[in-house]
Amino acid sequence: MFRSIHLVLAAAFGASMILMASPSATLAQDASVRSFLATADRIPRNPTALLHPGTRRLQRQVQTAVQTVASEQEALRQSGRPRTICIPQRPDLTVDQLLARFRAIPESRRNISVTQAMREWLADRYPCR
Repeated sequence: MFRSIHLVLAAAFGASMILMASPSATLAQDASVRSFLATADRIPRNPTALLHPGTRRLQRQVQTAVQTVASEQEALRQSGRPRTICIPQRPDLTVDQLLARFRAIPESRRNISVTQAMREWLADRYPCR
């Protein structure tokens, strides 16, 4: 994928990790992994990718998904229940890893939401010990 797309998505992913403790507005509908990948595949591989509305939509979806998972984990912590995901202050996750993880989801499961896919990925990557 074109470098600028990676930079834009990486910035959104990084910002979502920094902001994950703050409450967020939930999108009206959480997109499926299938539609997320279809949008990512339609983004041009040139400098105009930064202006493409699909890029901004993907940024918002990732940010919202991470914030949702972080909010769920914070609610568990506040209620005294054990957290299942312990995301570090500076997680080691990249856009390439995100897209590879989503593409590794079998076709039959790609109807799951981006939030569910992020929840599963973060649980695998950062389980609480």
